[in-house]
Amino acid sequence: MGRLYVVLHCFENEVRALIRETLEEKEGADWAEKLPPKIRAFAEGRQKSAQDETWLEGEKSDLLGFTDFGHLSAIIIDKWIHFEDIMPTQHWLKQRLDELEKTRHFIAHNRVLLPSEFQRVYMYIADWNRVVGL
Repeated sequence: MGRLYVVLHCFENEVRALIRETLEEKEGADWAEKLPPKIRAFAEGRQKSAQDETWLEGEKSDLLGFTDFGHLSAIIIDKWIHFEDIMPTQHWLKQRLDELEKTRHFIAHNRVLLPSEFQRVYMYIADWNRVVGL
């Protein structure tokens, strides 16, 4: 399970990097100000809590790091004009990220996955890497 957690962690952060780099290139340095308002407000609230109320150290300046995994597909779909040349369809994107999000939640709550479910995760990530090229 630990290995799968690491794989999903790396994948999730690669998707965040793709979003960050694409939006910075296409929308400029203030790209985070142009995120969907509900997602931006959610992330800003989490970021403020992390900065004000926690003893934990670590990265706290990256707003995208405070979004939920499920927000990532919503951001890409909202900014589809910048991603349509990278991904085949919005349906393709949503299907894969929704399935990976379910698995991520399962692992985050210390549930055990079957070997076939491991294979599904690896298949989705390999498919993503083949198409998107992370």
